[in-house]
Amino acid sequence: MTEGLQQVIAEEIRARGPLPFAWFMERCLYHPRYGYYTSGKGRRGKGGDYYTSPTVHPIFGALIARQITQMWQIMGEGAFTIVEMGGGEGYLCRDILGSVQRETPHFYEALRYYMVERALAVIERQKDMLRPHAGKVSWYLPSEMEGMKITGCFLSNELVDSFPVHRVVMTGEGLREIYVDLEEGELKGVQGALSTPELAAYFQRLGITLAEGQQAEVNLEALRWLAAVAKALAQGFVMTIDYGYRAEELYSPLRRDGTLMCYQGHRALTDPYRNPGMQDMTAHVDFTSLIVCGEGLGIALTGLVPQYRFLLALGILEQAAQQGLGEDEDNGKGNSEALNERLTIKHLILPGGLGAQFQCLIQHKGVYSPQLDGLTGGESWSARRSSAR
Repeated sequence: MTEGLQQVIAEEIRARGPLPFAWFMERCLYHPRYGYYTSGKGRRGKGGDYYTSPTVHPIFGALIARQITQMWQIMGEGAFTIVEMGGGEGYLCRDILGSVQRETPHFYEALRYYMVERALAVIERQKDMLRPHAGKVSWYLPSEMEGMKITGCFLSNELVDSFPVHRVVMTGEGLREIYVDLEEGELKGVQGALSTPELAAYFQRLGITLAEGQQAEVNLEALRWLAAVAKALAQGFVMTIDYGYRAEELYSPLRRDGTLMCYQGHRALTDPYRNPGMQDMTAHVDFTSLIVCGEGLGIALTGLVPQYRFLLALGILEQAAQQGLGEDEDNGKGNSEALNERLTIKHLILPGGLGAQFQCLIQHKGVYSPQLDGLTGGESWSARRSSAR
């Protein structure tokens, strides 16, 4: 399949000339036949190319369910819809619905769950995973979001980092864009003029100038996605969980080469041109731009905290103790299995694990000054906010 996609990309470059990296990344991940996600090759968990928090332990989904239940209570305990975008294998949906069904059955009755997914192969895997909740879950294509008027919560976990990004570099002559070209049949990056004035405007809005020689990624697709979400949300919340930073940290000169990474077989790779369509490709999320853009779209900031703080505030340690996952006794399990469960839960919250790398951003619309448990004790955004608006 690598050869097939490389041929498609090469033919397009021969016909049109060098193309923006965002175009190349979109083909690698979402080409209808050869794309990493759309072809069904992309998988999470032990047998895939990378781990996500829902594949580490079901307690993650149970705690997300606890936070969403509070959102429902704040909004009056009426009809409520969760819209999960880019739900992968369906682990998070399964764990949220299972937890709500056990803990708050009257919320389960009021709840509808929409999965938004563009890959038919992935949808089939999700349907198999979610058979126990078949009457509760519906599937939609991204294009069908346009007609939605949702009261509830838009939810994503590791979605925004997978949007195609433009790559730029600061030179002595100013900001330049990195394009994908061919040299003796091999793909390579070359510099050229900016393909859209939106790239320069992006950094101007943030008040950031890259250092000379510094490379960076710009996720214009994330802003378009948020605009679509804002339009589809009548009242409720947007919860975005992903790895990334505020803009001043993301675009610091210390990140001279940017944050673009590839993953295959749980190995981190740095060459995006090596196996097109066969490896995942991601870039860290600029949470400042999501917040500032959201404010312009009528979605106010509720809070932004690291994942470990979010999970601790929601009671991950207490939840683990209740389930016997933090005890020394094996509770009917083998000693090695009990130990593995404790270690996987710690991976969600300890420095160096998923808890420190990921951020949880919550925004709201049509809800007055909500106070959410998961944001308790989180660092105030206003204290460290970028001056850009």
